Order: sequence, then C-alpha cells, then structure tokens
Amino acid sequence: MTRRAPPRLLLACALALACPLHPLSAQTQTDAPALRMQNVELTAFIQDVARATSTTFIVDPRVQGTVNISRDRPMTDEDLIGVLLTVLRSNGLIAVPAGTATYRVVPDDVAAQQPGSPLGYATSVFPLQRMDARAAAETLKPLVGRGGVVMALPHGNSLLVADYVDNLRRIRGLVSQIDQDSASIDTVSLRNTSARELAATLVDLYGISGANDGALSVLPVESSNSLVVRGNPTTVQRVSRMAMELDARAERSSDVAVVKLQHASAEQLLPVLQQLIGQTPEASSPGAAPAGAAATATGDAETLQIISPAGGKRPVIVRYPGSNSLVIHADPSTQRTLLDVIRQLDVRREQVLVEALVVEVSDEAAKRLGAQLILAGRDGNPIGVTQFASAEPGIVPLAGGALAQRWQNRNPDSSDSVVDAARQAAAQSLLGLSGGLLGIGGGGDNGLFGIIINAVKSDNASSLLSTPSILTLDNEEAYILVGQEVPITTGEVLSGNNDNPFRTIDRKDVGIRLAVKPQINAGGGVTLHIKQEVSSVNGTVSSRSDELVLNKREIENRVVVDDGAIIAIGGLLDQSSSLRADRVPLLGDVPVLGALFRSNARLQSKTNLMVFLRPTVIRNAGDAQRHTAQRYGYLRDTGLRGDPAALVELDALVRDYLRADAPVVPPQTAPVAEPVNPVPGS
Repeated sequence: MTRRAPPRLLLACALALACPLHPLSAQTQTDAPALRMQNVELTAFIQDVARATSTTFIVDPRVQGTVNISRDRPMTDEDLIGVLLTVLRSNGLIAVPAGTATYRVVPDDVAAQQPGSPLGYATSVFPLQRMDARAAAETLKPLVGRGGVVMALPHGNSLLVADYVDNLRRIRGLVSQIDQDSASIDTVSLRNTSARELAATLVDLYGISGANDGALSVLPVESSNSLVVRGNPTTVQRVSRMAMELDARAERSSDVAVVKLQHASAEQLLPVLQQLIGQTPEASSPGAAPAGAAATATGDAETLQIISPAGGKRPVIVRYPGSNSLVIHADPSTQRTLLDVIRQLDVRREQVLVEALVVEVSDEAAKRLGAQLILAGRDGNPIGVTQFASAEPGIVPLAGGALAQRWQNRNPDSSDSVVDAARQAAAQSLLGLSGGLLGIGGGGDNGLFGIIINAVKSDNASSLLSTPSILTLDNEEAYILVGQEVPITTGEVLSGNNDNPFRTIDRKDVGIRLAVKPQINAGGGVTLHIKQEVSSVNGTVSSRSDELVLNKREIENRVVVDDGAIIAIGGLLDQSSSLRADRVPLLGDVPVLGALFRSNARLQSKTNLMVFLRPTVIRNAGDAQRHTAQRYGYLRDTGLRGDPAALVELDALVRDYLRADAPVVPPQTAPVAEPVNPVPGS
C-alpha cells in the first residue's frame, strides 16, 4: 500500500543513520505512542513503520530477521524512520530510493551498484598528496563495511570510497593522518668505497625489495660517489652509520691492488686504462717515461684526459696473463677511479647470431640448327667448304682426319707428326659434340665429299640455396668458410728439349664464405659489416685448356638491421637473349636448299639471385640455449626424419660423447636484473 509521505519524512530519510533521536515537546510526546517489540519479524516491523509514516517499502525476498526494540518514551515519524534505518543496517540491509515516498530494502553488499543514493550511504573521492593510492587502498579496505568499496585511481593518485556516511567521516580523518611524509633523507659521502658497490651491500643487508622500498631506499649517486638514504628516521640514521663505518674500514693502507677480471680481456682492457693515467703500453715499470711524454707519444697531448695522481706518485698498471688479472700500483683515490672504470667495462658481452640466406635460380635455353659441306679434289685439295662458328663439331677437322688416315694407309711405313696432329684435332672436335649429328661422306682417289647436319635443343634449370650462420661476440669479427681449395696455375716453364719442366700453382678457396662484424646499438638495432661470398667451379676455359673458370658472387657492405628482422642486403635479376645466324651469301637465301648453307643459334638465360640476412641478439644463457635447441630440433625433425637410426645415433652421441642431454627450449620467465658484481680487490 502506497501513501503520500509528509515533508517531514523526507527530512528523516536524508538524516539516515547519522540522525540522532530528538526528544519531542511535551505536547507531542503525549500524542505519540511508545514502542515495545520482542522477537518481531523484520518484515512485520517494516510494514508497521510504513503504515505509521505513510511510506511505501518494497522488500527484497532475501530480507530476513527479527527485531527487539524497547522504548518507553513516545517517538515522532522522524524518530521511527531513524530506528528503522538502524535496524536495517544491523541486519545488513539498506533502503534505496525508488520514487516519491518509495524505497527498496535490499542487502547492503550491492549498495555501491545501486542507481540511486541509498539512505545513509555516500561516495567520496579523497585526493592524496604524498602516499601512493594503491598502498592507501590496501590499508583502508579492512575498515569499510561489507558493501563498501575502496578503489585506487592511479592517474590522479586519488581514492574512490563508497560507504555509510558516518564511516566516511572516520575514513576521511584516517586519510588525512596517513597521507603525510614522515620519511627522513640523509646523504652519505664516501671516500674509500664505490657508491654502487656499497648500495648493493646495504640492499642485501636490510632486505630492501627495490630501489624505492616503502620503508627504506638506498640510491647510489656515482657522479659524487655518495649514497642517498630515505626512510624512517631511526632506520635512516642506522643505515648511514653503517655506510660510514664500512667506508672507513675500506680505507686502503696499500698502494697495490690486484683485480681479477670476470668477463673482459686483460690484454684488451690494459691499453684503455693506461691511456687514462698517461702511461704508454711500453711503460710498464716505475722507471718508464713520465705521463707528459706518454701524451706526446700518442700525438694527442692537447685532448688526452689523464687522471691526476695524488701525492705526486705516478700510477702504473700491468697485466698478469696467467689469471687474466690486472695489477694496479696507485694511491687509493686513483685506485677507486680505476676500479670503477673496470667495474663498468668488466661485464658480460652480448652476442649476435647472424643467419644468411642465399637463393639463386637460373634457367638457360639453347637451340642450334646448321649444316656444313666440304668438297675436295685429288690429293685432298679443297674445292668448296662451309663451316660456321655456331655449329659444332666443325667439318674441316673431321675431313682433315679422314685425309690423314687415307695418306697413312697409302704409306704405312712412314710417320709424320702432321698426321698425328690431324687425328688429334678431329678427336678434339668430337669431344664437344652435343645434340644430334647426321653426316654423309665418301670419296676415292679422285676426290672427297661430305655433309654434316647438327641439331641441338637444351634447357638447363638450376637452383642454389645456402644458409650459412655464425655466432660471434659484440664488436668481434667472425668468419666461416664451407668449401674446397682449388688449385689454380700461376706459372709454367717448359724448356726447349722438355728436360726440366715445372709449374707453379696457387690454391683458391671455393665455396660459401661469410665474414661479419656486428655492433649492437643502444636503440635496439645491429650494425653489421658483412662480406658474403658464394663461389663454384664452372669448368675449364675450353676443351683445349686446363685453366678453370670460377663462378663468384660477392657482397661487402655495412647495414643496420633491427634485432630479429630479415633484410635483403643485395641481389641480381639478370635476363639475356641472343640470336646468331651464319650463312653463305646468296646460297643461304635459296628456298629449301638454302638450309644446307646456313646455321642458326638462339640462346636465352635468366638468373635470379637474392641474399637475405637476419641478426639475432643473444643477451643471456637462456637465449643461447633457446636458439641451440631450435637448431637441434630442426636437424632432428627435418634433416634426419627419414632415417630413424640416424636420430638414435645423434642423440646417443650427444649423451655419451658430450655427456649432456639434448638441448631443449627453456621455459619463458620474466627478465631478472643482473646482480651487481663487486670487483675483487676493491
């Protein structure tokens, strides 16, 4: 039943739970009834309040419970509404406006999602000045009610809180108390210890989770070799005393320090440190040339920056190759500077895996058709002959061999070098034969005649695919060659009587060659100095020469490639076509019979060559294991999948000979910052 609420009921609803029970005047108290209830159903109590205040309440089916109220003094409608709201709150319920003098009674765990503003419930935003909003939200969550909400707004560093009005007042006071910066900041100047090394020691000692821990922060300032400590005043004071005590204990009484390098090469690092102190590479003893002479010897005395020694004692740095160590003889101040330089340079270097892909596809097509004629008289004197350069074999060498054989048959007792030469020329011309050959010949004592018709059509398609790859350190040149050494004649001497002949040869590398020097850039790219070469033996210059012809494809350049990206560093698209027609004038133009006096040759070739490159930065052991496992898996799955016995043999070889398991891809983990490694002897 819905009744129109009087204006004073709206005022009671706005006061909600914070509304106190005001005593009525003597006249009003006399008219209003007292209130006594014992184990009354909550729904029945809501109905009584609705009839007494002319208000409509829509009760959720989940509303349950009993009411126990005892009040001897009479109550007004406002007091009765206040009592109802208190009873609802104690039972985990709340009244939500649903129209004029109409309210829905629902559980308070959904109060924040209601479209209207529940009675006695509000939402507020608290801006924070010093404390982080996420940390404040975690602190205040246990303090709100069951239906309350605390949400951090990180962009504005604010808190969004929805709860009962009286609880919001309490939370506002707590926020104003905790949103204060009570931390203390202290600066500790160091004289004998590196700021970074001591900061790492204090972080491990006090269990600081990060550089900005909530309770304590220790940050190294390398420019001034000092520490900035922030946190609780008592903790900051204790950490500062510890830092000064450790720095005092690190004061050196000796001018000699031995530094064992972990990653860098002492041979490569020594010249860098010697330039810093003005020592030439040859001056490795205290009696060597002074620093000024060293600067002059380098030819850059005006720009060379030299570390000034303290106390007038010139520092000296030498290398001990046996343990990859450096021995520094200098005052403590200079030692700290050099040790800090060594610490920054003695780090694990990144590696680069360079993979190249060379693809070459070629296609050649040739077609030849020609005829050759010869007609000779008595004793081989030629009357007519046709021979073309595009037609092989030539008819003249064959005819010369036939005539030489005839002469030899007539004179069996004679020996002539000319006859042998003619026979050899005829045989050599047949060695280059390709395609089809049709010949007709004959003769007698009165003459010789012959005709040769040769025809050839050839299609030659080839493809070359090579994938050389190499792994090398950053800024280190690497080289790989897969091929053969082919002997090439460079000189030959034959004496007149052939009694002391000799020949000099040189051997050339033929195959696949990859030389690369990578440089990892700070922006994520890799600068590569590349020399890629693919060569092969094409055969001899001619059938009469033993000199070799080498095919060579070479690229040398510098490129910048992103990590893991594929780039085309060069290529060649070549297509050529040639047509040659040889004929005898006039006779070659005669229809039909003119084909006996001409020769046609057509040659077409097409070559597609492309070279691709892909660098991959190997930053840690996990990356190296991952790429190794991928190559090993490719070999097993592709190269040896047709031979199960070879797979078993490969795995057994790795297990028995290398005494290791087959490489597997490591699981993906979050990157972990490398710990700070103090330099030994510092």
